[in-house]
Amino acid sequence: MPVEFLTDEQAEAYGKFAEEPTRPELERFFFLDDEDRKLIAKRRGDHNRLGFALQMCTVRYIGLFLEDPLAVPWQVVEHLAAQLEIEDVSYVKEYTERLKTAYEHAWEIRDAYGYHPFEDQAQGRRFRAFLHGRAWTAHAEGPKTLFDHSVGWLRRHRVLLPGVSVLARQVSEVRTIAERRLHTTVAKAAHRADPALPGDLVATLKTPEGRCWVRPRHWGRRRAGPVSWPG
Repeated sequence: MPVEFLTDEQAEAYGKFAEEPTRPELERFFFLDDEDRKLIAKRRGDHNRLGFALQMCTVRYIGLFLEDPLAVPWQVVEHLAAQLEIEDVSYVKEYTERLKTAYEHAWEIRDAYGYHPFEDQAQGRRFRAFLHGRAWTAHAEGPKTLFDHSVGWLRRHRVLLPGVSVLARQVSEVRTIAERRLHTTVAKAAHRADPALPGDLVATLKTPEGRCWVRPRHWGRRRAGPVSWPG
């Protein structure tokens, strides 16, 4: 179902592999360094090593742990298997036979790499500060753009993504606050410039009942700036 300003397709694609990662993305998010390999080497069996690697790289790329750790493009599985020198990639299908294992691995990865739950109070304050600042300084951005920037911030700071409706609701609330703040700021500035200006502007919006609105002559004079004539 749609989530406020998101379409059905956008909401459905959130927190998933919407498409196969590009080659640069594979090299950035799915490359196993020495620290990664040390953790992976503690697993017993190729299926556990490959499954652990999948969860480790998926949370880097998407920003959360998937309910089904194997819900990834096969290209990703093959890319990790090649780095781990696992010839039979089909072994990975055994990884979810014991769900508790995948769950325990996710917790270990979270602790080892410093991922935070979205409910973490300290991270929550930092995120809200970012969100308010972005909404205030980038008024021209639509809610979807602000939503995308929010996802990027959470991923960069290793805060696990919340449900799509939770994040969309926060974005909407913060944009509403920013809009009210902007309205108040403009109204105060107009009043300082001319105490009668706010009332005059409101008066231009009023029309006699049953009549069409016609732009008053003085509206153009208020809106237009100084004119410089040639010659």
